[in-house]
Amino acid sequence: MGVPLSILDLANVGRDETPGDSLRASIDLAQRAERWGYRRIWYAEHHNMPRIASSATSVIIGHIAAHTSSIRVGAGGIMLPNHAPLTVAEQFGTLETLHPGRIDLGLGRAPGSDQQTARALRRDPKAAETFPQDVRELQGYLGEESLVQGVQAVPGRGTGVPLYILGSSLFGAKLAAALGLPYSFASHFAPNALEDAVSVYRRQFTPSEQLSQPHVIAGVNIVAADSAEQAREQFQAAKRSRLRLLTGRNLTREEADSALDSPAGQQAQQMLTYSAVGTADEVRNYLDGFAEHARADELMVTSLAPERDAWLRSFELVAEVSGMVDAAA
Repeated sequence: MGVPLSILDLANVGRDETPGDSLRASIDLAQRAERWGYRRIWYAEHHNMPRIASSATSVIIGHIAAHTSSIRVGAGGIMLPNHAPLTVAEQFGTLETLHPGRIDLGLGRAPGSDQQTARALRRDPKAAETFPQDVRELQGYLGEESLVQGVQAVPGRGTGVPLYILGSSLFGAKLAAALGLPYSFASHFAPNALEDAVSVYRRQFTPSEQLSQPHVIAGVNIVAADSAEQAREQFQAAKRSRLRLLTGRNLTREEADSALDSPAGQQAQQMLTYSAVGTADEVRNYLDGFAEHARADELMVTSLAPERDAWLRSFELVAEVSGMVDAAA
């Protein structure tokens, strides 16, 4: 690969699994990813989603960091309007203090939930409007000069935890450019604005203390298998799963396959536009082309494979064919 590879682990709770099973699988993946040579592994904040176990994101990051030794571990991301910037600074300042030089803090402004759950989180409906100011306040707490007189994050002050702006629109691109921060685009599920957002970010980027040149991370799905047929079957299962999630209906395989041509089905498939599916070589070729298309400095891959063994195998095959790990090792 011409660009580094990282992993977004969605901490999915599979069929017949508990959240505990999911989190143990996340530890296993992180330890393997470290051996395989991935740059970083991130976890995203979601709430009230029975099939995602990453709601307490900073807790997972701390646990994963404690069970690994070198891979960067971080949030992809923390939904900042759900939290006070000081609280986030203290949490990630503590993580950085415990695991120096290994913690990333990606920030988004979406709720990571539905409206009722947002209310249960005590989220202010207008909180997203102050996202830029909240990012700056958070920067101050993690730097040497707090923007709030008399208030310091302890731990946190002076740790310089690197911030990343997450987004799927021009808003995040413009903010990341203005603040001189890396920009991570969620093209693995929201592909439409990728090219425009990256173009705006690169054109408007202003160097900062954290970053001298623009850095784009682009999300992309992978389904790598030992045969193209296996990969296609797994991808079809992933499309069924996405359709069930969007419709809230427990569709059978046959019902889901038939419904993929419906408007909801087309939406599910459109969300998976950027997906590398096939053998290791086929996936490698797709990722090379996608990195160029996205003008990405780094790719954040997430596996759509529905079963645990196939899920791990996707990441392993990509690592092998990308030259990060010796296939014979």
